[in-house]
Amino acid sequence: MLTFPRWKYALILLVTLFGLLYALPNIYPQDSSVQISSARGAPINAQLQQRVKADVTAAGIQPKAVEIDPKSLLVRLSNPDDQSRAADLLRSKLGSDYVVALNLVSNVPDWLSKLGARPMQLGLDLQGGVHFTMQVDQKAALDKRMEALSEEVRTLMADRKIAVTGVERGAGNSVVIKLANAADLDKAVTQLSLSQPDMRIDSGADTVTMTLSAAALDRFATEAVEQNVGTLRNRINALGVAEPIIQRQGKDRIVVQLAGVQDTAQAKRILGATATLEWRATVDGDAVAAEQTGIVPPNARVFYYKQQAPGQPPIPLLLNKRLIATGDQMVGASASTDPQSGTPSVNVKLNDAAGQRMFDFTSQNVGKNMAVVYVERIPEVTMVDGKEVHSTRVSEQVISNATVNGVFGKDFITSGLGSMQEAQDLALLLRSGSLAAPMDFVEERVVGPSLGKQNVENGLKAILFSFGFALVFFLIYYRMFGIITCLSLLLNLLLLIAVMGLFGATLTLPGLAGIALTVGMSVDANVLINERIREELRDGLPPKKAIAEGYDRASGTIADANLTAILAGIALFAFGTGPVKGFAISMIVGILTSMFTAVTVSRGLATLIYGGKRKIKSVAI
Repeated sequence: MLTFPRWKYALILLVTLFGLLYALPNIYPQDSSVQISSARGAPINAQLQQRVKADVTAAGIQPKAVEIDPKSLLVRLSNPDDQSRAADLLRSKLGSDYVVALNLVSNVPDWLSKLGARPMQLGLDLQGGVHFTMQVDQKAALDKRMEALSEEVRTLMADRKIAVTGVERGAGNSVVIKLANAADLDKAVTQLSLSQPDMRIDSGADTVTMTLSAAALDRFATEAVEQNVGTLRNRINALGVAEPIIQRQGKDRIVVQLAGVQDTAQAKRILGATATLEWRATVDGDAVAAEQTGIVPPNARVFYYKQQAPGQPPIPLLLNKRLIATGDQMVGASASTDPQSGTPSVNVKLNDAAGQRMFDFTSQNVGKNMAVVYVERIPEVTMVDGKEVHSTRVSEQVISNATVNGVFGKDFITSGLGSMQEAQDLALLLRSGSLAAPMDFVEERVVGPSLGKQNVENGLKAILFSFGFALVFFLIYYRMFGIITCLSLLLNLLLLIAVMGLFGATLTLPGLAGIALTVGMSVDANVLINERIREELRDGLPPKKAIAEGYDRASGTIADANLTAILAGIALFAFGTGPVKGFAISMIVGILTSMFTAVTVSRGLATLIYGGKRKIKSVAI
């Protein structure tokens, strides 16, 4: 007989409510916005809010809202054209104190957001944005590694009381250690072999040569790319510019896609900028005279204090050329408040080698000054004769020059920062690490918002036409069961949108193709069921029995067919990249929802229509 358990009706009702609730955020369009965040401690407050609103309004741009969120100021605008105009205007007005970026801001009500409901993220091809392919400079990564290795060797030789006259970079990928006493040769070889097992050790009369093996070279190259991928992901996520897609491509390339970002210069600044700290000893002398005359002590360089207010002349300071430690040697960093001065600071934890150097320096220089230098490398793009010229600007600013009051090693506090937000930003960039090697932009594409909008319209049109054709066919050919099939297909689309939004899946143009495909595959399942019911009716079974047998016998075939398609989707997701993954995700989710709606929901509807009737002479199929 044709029966359907009540708990399954309850399940269908709950699933339908779930689909409606979690698909609802997609009806709220995102606002084209300009996001203003502090560059290094500049205030985000009501005064800035009023200033920005006045500047934008005076330029003839009417913002929908100017609001402060916890970390930035958002200017909501009506369209992408106003967004671009406002961004250009605010960059010129605010200067370098603030970072002005293009963004899209959600309008989803708070009560929906608290339930975890969110709209599907649109990919680069649907929303517009920038696509970069960057190539990692492997030679620079190796040079950086060899410099670090040389410093490690110097520290090791000093710790083991082995006198050396020099540690220098040798030919190829080697480091040459020149010993002051040939009698220490065996001891030096033993210590180097234990500390550097990846190196080939060769010894001469009073020298030891360490050479990187081929396996170690390959590993360092891979680690450099992976470190850059991780650094870029941490930095972009932290700055909140866009939902990024960052992935390795081939041996030494990285692909970055920032949906919703149209400003390539701003995107390059975010991707390529590096920030770190340097700790240097202060050199006695007249820094102002050294700056004016150019006569600088041989062991010193002229640095400048960070400007506390615009327009003030920079204050020079003489610092030692040799570094005590750098941010690259840090194990951890966190923002805090200096317990002595009450000013924002960063808690720093160095690795063992740098910690030992810091301990040695502070032990010998109690009462003397040590400076902290904030170093930022910023890629810049300028136009020369109508062509883009890429360069890198290095900013070095002294943020602290304090007296060493006691001996410390790898754990200490660096203060002198302007605000807690600046301390948090610096700690974040230091934790995310610096780039292991410089990167060159080898490919750059910009997808405009108008093109992305056209892709969305064309994709939705394709889905609506495919869905409409299926509905018309089913309504004409299968009559009442055509209505049941149409309702199942509608719920299938609703569930697909809800699940993809819930899990934060990014919808791309291939993803739209995957949704259209799931409509077709869902149709296949309903065709199998309907045709099976018609066969049972032709064989003379009573209508209720024919409906029940049709569902029972078609379900196994549907499960087998969909299982093979799901396996293909899993393979596409596992081995594909970018758009292929988007297609695979939408296809897998669509198949799972279509199986539920085609087998369970449509059977529930058929039972609801025909199951309660005592005598059925015919079925409208």
